[in-house]
This record gives sequence, C-alpha cells and structure tokens, in this order.
Amino acid sequence: MNLTPKIITSNPIGFKEFVALAAALMSIQALAIDAMLPALPEIVRELQVANANHAQWVITIYIVGVGVGQLFWGVMADRFGRRPVLMGGVALYILAAVLCSLTDNFSVLLVWRFTHGLAAASTVVIRSVIRDLYSGRNMARVMSLTFVVFLTVPIIAPSLGQLILWILPWRSIFILCGVAGIVVWYWAYLRLPETLHVEYRLTLDRRHILNSIGEVLSNRISLFYTLATTLMFASLLAYVSTVQQIFSDVFHQANLMPGMFALCAIFMGMAAYLNSRIVAKLGMRRISHAALMTFIAVTAMHSLVAFFGFEKIWTFVLLQSLTMATFSLSVSNFGAMAMEPLGKVAGSAAALQGFISSSGGACVGALIGWQFDGTTLPLVLGALCCGLLALFCVMIAEKGRLFNGQHNTAEVVGA
Repeated sequence: MNLTPKIITSNPIGFKEFVALAAALMSIQALAIDAMLPALPEIVRELQVANANHAQWVITIYIVGVGVGQLFWGVMADRFGRRPVLMGGVALYILAAVLCSLTDNFSVLLVWRFTHGLAAASTVVIRSVIRDLYSGRNMARVMSLTFVVFLTVPIIAPSLGQLILWILPWRSIFILCGVAGIVVWYWAYLRLPETLHVEYRLTLDRRHILNSIGEVLSNRISLFYTLATTLMFASLLAYVSTVQQIFSDVFHQANLMPGMFALCAIFMGMAAYLNSRIVAKLGMRRISHAALMTFIAVTAMHSLVAFFGFEKIWTFVLLQSLTMATFSLSVSNFGAMAMEPLGKVAGSAAALQGFISSSGGACVGALIGWQFDGTTLPLVLGALCCGLLALFCVMIAEKGRLFNGQHNTAEVVGA
C-alpha cells in the first residue's frame, strides 16, 4: 500500500514527516486546552471568580471559538488555498496566546480565549489537506496515525502545565502555547506544500457557500456521522472540563490528575494506533460500530458503579480509560466517513463539520459539566446518553445496517 503523499514539489515532504507535521498543527489546538487544566484553580483564585464551576468557561469558550472559526477558515481554504490560511491562522493563534497572558480580568480573558479558539480553528484545514491527498481506508489510516502523534499532547500537557505552575505563574502556560505556535508555524512554512491546485479553487460567493452547506447537510452519511461525532465529542469535552474538579473534590487527589489524565490519553493513543493497523483489513464501519457499542456498554457499567456509590479512584481511571479508547476507535473513523463523499468541497465541508461537532459538542459538554455535584455520576451518565444518541445517528446514516463493511465502495477501494 503506497501512502506517499501525492504532491509534486522540488522538495517533497515524506509520509512520516507529513503525518508528524499534520499532528503538530492539530496539537497546538489541544495544547491550549490540556495544559490549562492544572491552572484552572489558580485562575479562579487570582481573578476572583465567584463560582468555581465558571472556570470551565476557560475551556468551553475556547472550544466554541474553535467551532465558529472553522466556518471562516474552511471557506478561505477553498478559495485561497490551504497553505496561506494555515500560515495566517497560526500567526493569529500566537498573538492571541500572548494577549491571554496579559489580562487581569476574567471576562477579558474569556474574550481573548474565544479569539484564541477562533485562531486555533485554522488547523482544521489540515483535514482538507489529508482529504486532498487520500481517500477511503487510506484516509482513515492517515487520520489514525495523525491522531496517535496528536495524542502525545494530552499525555504530557497537563504534567507540563503543572510543572510550569510550580516555578512560574499560570500566565506562562499561554506563553508556552505561543512558543509552540511559533515552532509549528516555521516548520509548516518551510515544509508544507500547497495541495489545492489553482484550477480547483472555488469562488468566494454566496452560491458556493450555500452549495457547500447544502452538500454537507443533504448527504445522509456526512450529516449523521457528523452529528454522531458531535455527541461523542461532547462526552470528551465534559470529561476534560471536569476532570480537575473530580480529582480535587471527589477523590481529594488533585496531584494525581496529570498522571491519570495521561493514562487515559495513552489508552486513546493505543486505540488510534490499533485502528491504523486494522482499518484497511476490517473497514471503518465494522471497527467504529463495534467501538460505539462497547462505549455504550462501558459507560452504562460506569453509571451503575457511580449510582450505587462504588466509585473509587481506580474504578474511575480504569473505566474512563476504556471509555476513551472506544471513543478513539469510533470518532477517528466517523470523521473519515463523514468527509469521504465531500471531496469536491473538502475545505468547506471540513469547516462546517468541524463547526457542528465543536460548537455542538461544546454546548452539550458544558451542560453535562455544569451538572457536577461532587460525584462522577453526572459525567458518566451524560456520556452514556451521548453514546446512545450517537448510536441513533449512526443507525440513520446506515439505514439500520450496522457493521456493513461493503456499504461504501470507496471504503473498500481507497485512494
């Protein structure tokens, strides 16, 4: 199987470097979330936030910005090309990180965090780059490998954030984001080629935008796999936004949060790597549908454990790690299947799908997070509900035919 990127340049980028660069571009978006987790109590204290649950807004408003921003960057990428949009977006990300570090007011911080998210949304264009170069199971494999590298961020970022807090103020975490943005910007500037040929660039007018929206929303596979991704992402965001409070208020072991968070991320990474190894043989549908059913079973078990008061730190870490592994196996394939039928409008499609999954996931995840009551039950019960609703969406997308690996010829043939 030849996975060399289909790029013709005087200095072509290799497959391994392309995967690493794509993951790095995606990772600066995640870094601004995960590295902030240990700092949330410090932000609450220093900026005098009355309600500790409001600290979740530092995460949620950023995700909302990511969702909204994708609409803009995706359309720009279809009109002006992938490379200039990425360069401009990452540059704005660097500036927003610096502005976040300078504020002394919680409301102003949220404004700059929203801007930070808007800028970070530009990295969604890398999905369009992947779609430009690959299709079918090959695309799913590339996305999975990218996800494996990408997951090094949640593995190390909370510990890195905690380390910074031991010696520097929480504002330094935003400086870290800015420095990471500079490194990735320079790497992309040197090595990332343009993958959208001039003849395929679309005009930026109302007809194009409406046609792109129409293609995404009228295609059953695209729409309902995007909605399924939204619901699964909501369960992840609820976990991320409440994990610090859970370890502090439920288990009274705040110092263990970075390590346990990393353990869950390792399970996600292992699952993503497994997916990259078996997706070409088994197909995206068999893997993702089985993973979704397992996600529902694990979260149902976890809900019973929490409801009957049997939750301990080891049960939480074990069951949450299994939940994150099944999340990884399902969502990485959901995203590939949602993009598969939309190659002609890949930039706008990735943007609209990203907007729906990020903004919708942020809203639903925030609703779950705000129910935090000093136990893990709201989180795990919310995840179970998200899984059941995601299954309903998949059933609609597949007309009730689950595990059907031959449903889409493109999935079998690939690029």
